Amino acid sequence: MGLNDPQWGNKNGNGGPPDLEALLRKLNQKLTALMGGGKGGAGKPAGGAPAQGFGPGIGLIVAIIALIWIGSGFYIVDAGQRGAVLRFGKNVEITQPGPHWHLPFPVETVEIVNVSQVRTVEIGYRDNVKNKILNESLMLTDDENIIDIQFAVQYFVSDPAAYLFNNRAPDENVHQVAEAAIREVVGKNKMDFVLYEGREQVTAETTKLMQSILDRYKSGILISKVTMQNAQPPEQVQASFDDAVKAGQDRERQKNEGQAYANDVIPRASGAAARLMQEAQGYHQSVIANAEGDASRFKQILVEYQKAPAVTRERMYLDMMQQMLGNVSKVMIDQKNGNSLLYLPLDKLMEATRAGAAVSTEAQPAAKTDVAPATTQGSDNTAAQSARESLLGRDRETR
Repeated sequence: MGLNDPQWGNKNGNGGPPDLEALLRKLNQKLTALMGGGKGGAGKPAGGAPAQGFGPGIGLIVAIIALIWIGSGFYIVDAGQRGAVLRFGKNVEITQPGPHWHLPFPVETVEIVNVSQVRTVEIGYRDNVKNKILNESLMLTDDENIIDIQFAVQYFVSDPAAYLFNNRAPDENVHQVAEAAIREVVGKNKMDFVLYEGREQVTAETTKLMQSILDRYKSGILISKVTMQNAQPPEQVQASFDDAVKAGQDRERQKNEGQAYANDVIPRASGAAARLMQEAQGYHQSVIANAEGDASRFKQILVEYQKAPAVTRERMYLDMMQQMLGNVSKVMIDQKNGNSLLYLPLDKLMEATRAGAAVSTEAQPAAKTDVAPATTQGSDNTAAQSARESLLGRDRETR
């Protein structure tokens, strides 16, 4: 009874499981009939005794072998895996996770591929970055410098059929593609860019280039991540390179300090220059305004002078003398055609005037006491007035 027999699963008209003993008995009878056990006398030995042990034993063995062979076609695909069914070496089906059956060997075989496993390829080292592979890690940059790079590539299988049949050694292909891609990317960039600020860009460009190459190969591989483990100059020039890096850092530091000093000095100098410009502009405007005011006042005085020259000269003289002698307490006057000097104690006269004014404000009971200060004040005023008149008279005579 075949697996596709409609009576499979029916036992005596019921829906129970098949009777394996009945099946084996029927199979044994069919095999015995095929081997001649069903013909009269043909299966008996010469002594007349029927041979009943040999035929049924062979049939049972053959049945067991057939069941084992049929059972070998059952297989289970775990989660995260795919099964590739091969019929005489040709892929005929990709099976999903779960139990499946295929024609047993040698008709069909199954290749199980783990599509969820993240695989890793190491370039320039093995297991540890200290265990370097120099023929893989040493590369030439665009500015003709040698650089030592170790990196790892993580990938997984996206197409099991392409992974199994389009490339003979897909993992080795990933290794070679990664090395070729990183060499191409590093060869297009300068050394400082690869070592410092351009690491992320280098890994991104390498990932993109690797994926494009693998897609052209139809490898069924998807690049997950490229990780830069280490990037440095060769060990033979490491010390010199460190010195060059320190010198570059010192240069940048000094440039930053100079820029900071310039940022501090230039604004202050600009402010001082602007202030001086404004002060100069203000002085310019002030001089112009004063000159214009003096010119206008001179024109006005000229008009008045033309009307009354003597009075104008006298007035100008008095104004000037008042301005010059306003804060002077003592005046020495040289008499005309004489050797003696006239001394005007203006400070004493002013003090006497102030003292007389103070005394006049006080109320005294005696009349004599009241008359004396007034007389003194009057005499002081008269003396001061006569002194001024004599001084003015001499000055007029001199002119």
